[in-house]
Amino acid sequence: MLIIVNPYATTVSDRLKNLVVYALQARYDVEAVDTEAAEHAIEIGREARHGEYDIVVAFGGDGTLNEVANGLAGTDVPVSVLPGGSTNVVARTLGIPNDVVDATEHLIGLADDFQPRKIDLGRCNGRHFVFACGVGLDATVVRRVDAHPRLKARARQWYYTWAAISGFYRHYLRNPVRLELEIAGGKHEGVTAIAQNSDPFTYFANVPIRICEDIGLDDGTLSMALLHRAKQRDMLPIATRVLSQRLHASNNRQIDEFDDVGEATVRSISMDEDDQPRPFPVQVDGDYIGEHTELTFGVDPGALTIVA
Repeated sequence: MLIIVNPYATTVSDRLKNLVVYALQARYDVEAVDTEAAEHAIEIGREARHGEYDIVVAFGGDGTLNEVANGLAGTDVPVSVLPGGSTNVVARTLGIPNDVVDATEHLIGLADDFQPRKIDLGRCNGRHFVFACGVGLDATVVRRVDAHPRLKARARQWYYTWAAISGFYRHYLRNPVRLELEIAGGKHEGVTAIAQNSDPFTYFANVPIRICEDIGLDDGTLSMALLHRAKQRDMLPIATRVLSQRLHASNNRQIDEFDDVGEATVRSISMDEDDQPRPFPVQVDGDYIGEHTELTFGVDPGALTIVA
């Protein structure tokens, strides 16, 4: 077993890493490697592509798993997860316990029931994502949260809430970047776009946030949602729907949902003072990856081997 550890993840510490490694050594020959910078886990994953490990484990948040998946996409090397982030969307989606002690016990049990399976990976300008990619307001929130990791670790979902409210009023209420989503031969305008490879989109504490609901990790497609406008009167009804277990976000008239998506393009149609497209922020699997003016989306069926 190779464990790729993000020592900067919300709940990861040297003491916890050592305890996890010690426990896993009961069933596995374990090697643990710490990441040292952004995208380092991609490099480590690429070095593990040649089959010298029976399993590679991402110990960190969803961003750590994203990098490991990008390093091992297209191989038969099985990947699993130890939750060390603030949300751990993929771990929960796969049925892995959200508590790292329980997840370690679960991983030990997998040694006796080792059944790798294939899941799809979404693709955004060549960067793979496991569960979601967000453009616009969602990515603005992630950018703000990623810039303050200590507040992220201490306040968790409440800091995300504050970042969403402040980001909305600062960047979207008056002059948001307008987007064009080209999909299935049609063009649609909005201010925020989301591509999902699985459901739910994320969690607020223990409450699943559901936007695109007709999507699974192994159905060979993506689902996408587009928010048409950013008006103050729309935010409360939309927030109520995404937090509700009975209502559906896609039923709000300001949100369009597209299922069974194989390809799509999102581009900026807002111009700056030099008559150039204004860039928009982008996040993949909860990690901010910068600003772009155009994105091409696709899906690679069965691109990642997982054990869960």
